[in-house]
Amino acid sequence: MTPVQTPVAIPETAGLPWREELQGRTVVVKFGGNAMVDPALHRTFAQDVVELRQAGLRPVVVHGGGPQISALLDRLGLETRFEAGLRVTTPETMDVVRMVLTGQVQRQLVGAVNAHGPFAVGLSGEDAHTMTAVRRPAWVDGRPVDLGQVGEVVAVDTGLLDALLEQGRIPVVSPVARGADGQVYNVNADLAASALATALGADRLVVMTDVAGLYADWPHSTEVIGRLTAAELDTLLPGLASGMLPKMEGCLRAVRGGVGRARVVDGRVAHALLRGVFTEDGPGTTVVPDTGSGGPGDEEDGA
Repeated sequence: MTPVQTPVAIPETAGLPWREELQGRTVVVKFGGNAMVDPALHRTFAQDVVELRQAGLRPVVVHGGGPQISALLDRLGLETRFEAGLRVTTPETMDVVRMVLTGQVQRQLVGAVNAHGPFAVGLSGEDAHTMTAVRRPAWVDGRPVDLGQVGEVVAVDTGLLDALLEQGRIPVVSPVARGADGQVYNVNADLAASALATALGADRLVVMTDVAGLYADWPHSTEVIGRLTAAELDTLLPGLASGMLPKMEGCLRAVRGGVGRARVVDGRVAHALLRGVFTEDGPGTTVVPDTGSGGPGDEEDGA
């Protein structure tokens, strides 16, 4: 585990390295947090995604929608409750989740990307059986908790995504999946992005969030762990706060599933996505495979 870092400003994006090295590589981005609700950051994110494509990469975007879902649930008088960092999803809540993710958030993001050209195509995990899920179990303080229609991805069919990427499109995926039982499931966006990154053989997974990275000693310190291996993260995982738990679990699954590296970056900072993809030691927390178990983009230093 590398020493912790204090938050610093991200410089401008001109002259970012590694463009040629990453050409043709797939990058999965989880879009969430403050950047989703700040109009300026939303526009910047869309620009950055298009820049990745123009630089020769193959970006896939998986988006969340927690603030928007909670806002609509509140207006409808429906309860918002979280257990183990995941939204408890009743059938009524599932209707709202599905409507907000695929009918509101996805369409806004597709529109923002397509303001720069005919690039983005929206879909959900239900489309073409892209993601198949089962009901996810959870435990809190050693006791089982019923999360309702919260899903765990157990299979990914990359056919539709592969076809879109070959056409030069940018898939924008809502984390809703169907089970073999016919049930529709709400899948945590961090874990959905991790599952897709693994199935696509992605070189990078970038998770955008509302904090500077994984804090070394939250809430007593805001120093951020700059880099850690899968084994180091595995040790820390049980003690993480519920909000960071699915994000770091997703990163761990990704690098253990063959993804070259996973990065948690601060979505409140403009161009955080480009820094998360193109730089090695910028702000945020980078998770790398254990020695000798790297993914397709690994070099001798674990890159």
